[in-house]
Amino acid sequence: MPVGAITVEMTKQGLKNGFLHGWAVGLGGMTIDIVLVFALYMGLASILAMPMVQLPMWIIGAGFLFLLGYDSIKNADHDITLAGEKVTKSFFASYFNGLLVAISPGNLVFWVNVFGVVLAKSYGQGEQSSFLIIAAGVLSGILLHDLGLLTIVSVTRKAMNRKMIKTFTIVAGFLLIGFAGYFIYEFIQAIKIYI
Repeated sequence: MPVGAITVEMTKQGLKNGFLHGWAVGLGGMTIDIVLVFALYMGLASILAMPMVQLPMWIIGAGFLFLLGYDSIKNADHDITLAGEKVTKSFFASYFNGLLVAISPGNLVFWVNVFGVVLAKSYGQGEQSSFLIIAAGVLSGILLHDLGLLTIVSVTRKAMNRKMIKTFTIVAGFLLIGFAGYFIYEFIQAIKIYI
């Protein structure tokens, strides 16, 4: 699994607030993934593959990830709960954060690229049910990735102090800003076609 914005946000929340909050981000992301799988199955892939639809998604996604990264850096020392302390952040706030990160062009393009090809092949061969089986396999892989990552983060978190968690949160913020830069790069590449 490549590291993406969801993975960065899950790790950040897992370090700051524990396993359940990192898991909530992952669940938010998977909620969007499941909705996208069914939307792609129903025909959304052809719409999302249109360049005029992707262009605004790249720039809006870049702006969102930049703000998320900036907020992560700015508030790196806020809401840190060490192992054994009571978490003050809501589980649903972390879940909602996962939903927001998952509604990004990178995630949408990933699903269009992966499942657009699978869907076209499945429909071409008259095997529409194989698409759902493949989707279930990919979603299971994502679930196992999330559980494994958050288990490692949860165990590691017990040995960390506030300063270490703050440092990792700042690094996560810069990574999210890096993803925003990548989205801007993709936007520029896509717009060159029209220039």
